[in-house]
Amino acid sequence: MDSTSGAPAFAKGFERIRVLWPDHLGLARGKYVPAGMAARGARHCTGTWALGFDRQMTPGTPGSFFFEGLPDMDARFSPGTVRPGWEGPGTGVVVADLEREGQPVAVSPRGALRRAIADWEALGYRPEVGIELEAYLMEPDGAGGWQPISTPGAFVYGTGPSVDPHGIVGELWDAADRAGIAIEAINSEYDESQFEFTLAHTDALEAADRTFLFKQMARELATRHGLLWTFLGKPVNDRGGSGLHVNVSFTAPDGGNAVDDPSDPDGLSPLARRAAAGLLAHHQGLCGLVAPTVTAYRRLRPGQLAGYWANWGHDHRGATVRIPPERGAAARLEHRLADGAAPAHVAVAAVLQAARLGVVDELELGPPETGDGFEHVDATVGCPTNLGAALDALEADGALCDAVGKELVQQHLAVKRTEWDAFCAYTTDWEKRAYLPFL
Repeated sequence: MDSTSGAPAFAKGFERIRVLWPDHLGLARGKYVPAGMAARGARHCTGTWALGFDRQMTPGTPGSFFFEGLPDMDARFSPGTVRPGWEGPGTGVVVADLEREGQPVAVSPRGALRRAIADWEALGYRPEVGIELEAYLMEPDGAGGWQPISTPGAFVYGTGPSVDPHGIVGELWDAADRAGIAIEAINSEYDESQFEFTLAHTDALEAADRTFLFKQMARELATRHGLLWTFLGKPVNDRGGSGLHVNVSFTAPDGGNAVDDPSDPDGLSPLARRAAAGLLAHHQGLCGLVAPTVTAYRRLRPGQLAGYWANWGHDHRGATVRIPPERGAAARLEHRLADGAAPAHVAVAAVLQAARLGVVDELELGPPETGDGFEHVDATVGCPTNLGAALDALEADGALCDAVGKELVQQHLAVKRTEWDAFCAYTTDWEKRAYLPFL
């Protein structure tokens, strides 16, 4: 205990702790609690797992205890994981695990990632992850909506005021430093008002936690300027999509990088090849988890360099599993299918489990992609055409469902099928413009 304040030692210097946890929609749920009471954690209603973005609840959703009175669950955390936040020196922030009646909550995304890490560790390997995120910076359009900020002097790999007239990149970097979120690079992406954020490679749970916190921090800092960061896969019709790339490596028992093999002509170990084969074998099922919105399937199209095809290649951005040119300690597999609307913990867990299935099933990796990714492609298997088809593909992939967590997947399917049904029943503005004048 801190003898001067009566607060637990881990809370010294903070007036309050912001206890956050990732939900199934990628939202940062949580509560502020006084620092002196933070060791108790925080309670939340299990009915949260039945919610969609529109706050409608899907009755009977697994994990919600919808028909059992919507009881509480507990957000718990280790004292050593509290870090400085971005709201001021008095507020610490922490990413919590969820328990109910002393047991882990089966539908928790962070719990699913913990299980994936444990499954890899049972094979003798520690997974490490680096995340690359893309996002658009938006401003009000004057009609109640949002439009990309205007940066007529912007260009790909741009830095400075020509691409960031609000100076928000510097604010993000400073806030991330204070919160212990290591950034490797920030730059403008291909399209105007689009940016790429490369977060440092670290152990898988910390990588997902950092990504989760970074997204929340970015959106909140933008709000102070009256702006909006969106991590949707395809938020703007006339511009490119935004991805979430999961870079994966595995530390072997001897401390070496288990992806690297200097004796192999391609520099890849048998483990790396089987892991890549697993990602391709479960490509369509993965879509239902890592591309979880209607909008995602406007990005996942042929010729978009967005992870559409079940293929792999050496330093090939037209391949879903890209093998970057670095070898040795930096060797890794880059999985390019997900977008930032996916909960980071779910995306990492799903990628790790699909890769692990390739290892345990001893899958053989086929030849690399030789096409250009635009006019010519060797691959024949692509993504499902829409969210509904992707959810069907996920449910049909029993091995992936079991690996990620059967109850989590069933909860995800229940809420997302409600979302898909609502979209299908909705008459869009495009339909009104296209049909009403004539029919």
